Amino acid sequence: MSQRAQRMIEAARKLPVPEGTYAVGLGLIISGITAYGFQILAFRGLSKTDYAALNGLWILLFIVAPGFFLPLEQEVGRAVAHRRANEDGGGPVIRKAAWASAALTGGLVVFTLVWALIFPLVERLFHGQTVLLACFLVGLATYAVQFLVKGAFSGNGRFGPYGMILGSEGIIRMIPLVALVALGIDNLLWYGLALAVPPILAVLISLRGQQGLMPTGPDAEWSELSTNLTYLLLGSLTAQALSYSAALGGIVLAQGPAERKMVADFIVGFFIARIPILLFQAVQAALLPKLAGLAGAGRIDDFRSGLRKLVLIVIGVGVLGVVGGVTVGPTVGKILFGNQFNLEWVDLGLLCAGSAFFILALTLAQALIALHGHARAFVAWVSGLVVAILVTAFSTHELFRRIEYGFLAGCGVSALAMGVLLATRMSAATPESLELLVEQIETEPLEI
Repeated sequence: MSQRAQRMIEAARKLPVPEGTYAVGLGLIISGITAYGFQILAFRGLSKTDYAALNGLWILLFIVAPGFFLPLEQEVGRAVAHRRANEDGGGPVIRKAAWASAALTGGLVVFTLVWALIFPLVERLFHGQTVLLACFLVGLATYAVQFLVKGAFSGNGRFGPYGMILGSEGIIRMIPLVALVALGIDNLLWYGLALAVPPILAVLISLRGQQGLMPTGPDAEWSELSTNLTYLLLGSLTAQALSYSAALGGIVLAQGPAERKMVADFIVGFFIARIPILLFQAVQAALLPKLAGLAGAGRIDDFRSGLRKLVLIVIGVGVLGVVGGVTVGPTVGKILFGNQFNLEWVDLGLLCAGSAFFILALTLAQALIALHGHARAFVAWVSGLVVAILVTAFSTHELFRRIEYGFLAGCGVSALAMGVLLATRMSAATPESLELLVEQIETEPLEI
């Protein structure tokens, strides 16, 4: 290792880690582990067709809720942090955002109901289980509240309670599921509510003992919440859609009871392929704040070196995931999900490769957005999603292969586009523009 690289690493180690960084990282890890616990118990407690239908709810909820509400959280966090830096109270901003969140939730509920009446939403996505549509509407409301509160926490620098929301939601979700499986209850309504209700319960737990979240201040204008909000919303929604495109494609394209049972195994494989994301979350929780310190100090060369180091780590995690998926993935699936699980190593390898490219694209997107490249990041996500749809539609008629090829190609194109666009953006970077990364990371913890 060169002396310069050693000095950079040692300097990064000495940089102070923002308060609450590890609390957020721990919350993300608990959230990820409990998500897998939920999937394992649901797979064991339900028939394969009901498990696939339940994941229609899971996927739609985790595309729509973060897609629409995460940008609002980010803007609340940014605006409140800006006011706090100027010693102005952020209460008016939060109240303004609450009205926007309520209006957005109402619009989404109406749109969903109209869509369900016009198109076969319940039949295609929930496999005829109408109760899951009701659970989706409940989940929209609970996540709208949660994302707003997380924005208030991040803007006020309270990352401890932020991490508590993430971790406690997963734990709360697991408790009723353990009881349902132990009692042999397979009513999808209870499984759907176990997914949709915990977000608001986690908020109530995290708010305990919290004071001064909404201090009085000057009236807020809508412009305080409008900075790049459109690109953030579209980019977030597109990224989430690409992230879940493989599982969503399997659920929607499956024809008849036989294929719907097969899709249950495919969904399990899809979640196994996302295990490297847990490793990535742990890495980014520890390294991104230190990278932000380099940016805030105006050390452009060290920042670029640090970013390259982070990208290499992400690539390493991705390669490890692919190798693991191909070699031990089927065995891990049977251990976690039981002997009912049946998916070939080739399927797991392709899904792991797609997930690796997605993690890389997400990493590059964070840096690109931090340098005010919101529009460019959106273009990269859209490019990947369009390629995923086209490859799925025209590559082959085999159900699993067409979805896997589409997922791999789409995520790969997004990662490539992010890299090219970030390189052009970085070529013009200055110490002042890199300081934006500090605010980006300290007020907007990365979630997947």
